[in-house]
Amino acid sequence: MAGRPCVFFDRDGIANVAPGAGYVETARRFWVRRAFAEAVKVVKQKGWAAAIASNQRGVSKGVTPLAELEAMHRSLQARLAEEGISLDAIAWCGAADGADPRRKPNPGMILELAAEHGWDVSRSWMVGDRERDVETGRNAGVAKTVRVDDDGLGHNPDRGRPSEADFVLSRLADLPTLLRHALPDA
Repeated sequence: MAGRPCVFFDRDGIANVAPGAGYVETARRFWVRRAFAEAVKVVKQKGWAAAIASNQRGVSKGVTPLAELEAMHRSLQARLAEEGISLDAIAWCGAADGADPRRKPNPGMILELAAEHGWDVSRSWMVGDRERDVETGRNAGVAKTVRVDDDGLGHNPDRGRPSEADFVLSRLADLPTLLRHALPDA
């Protein structure tokens, strides 16, 4: 029997307000987006797993201390716990080199999470705010991809550009509705 599917979410711009051109350096500047919590709630109601797969080059560059990154992820889980939900996993890649198999758009993080948790990648979805997130999903072999052009600041460089995503949303606020109607029950 195949494992249950997962919705893999990018972090910056989807789970939290994007940092703009830089990095979220401290947990104090990590703001969870309400629509993300609503989206995770829908995913869980449908019986799917929910996970984060995020490039975090700021760690390897020494801009974001590892302790702060861990505090951000604890804050994210605490915020979701207020809604009675949680993420099944959070994966991040600090590599600066695009050749690293875990660094998006390479599929390593998704494939590792799926293998570790027994998730069915072929039925899973990838949600991100950049075209590289769409590429990551495609490279991993997920069933559907979603690009959300709203990163929380209005500075998404991919906004309005053509996309290979199955769904392109102009606002994160529309993601819970999309998932409610398009995501099948696990």
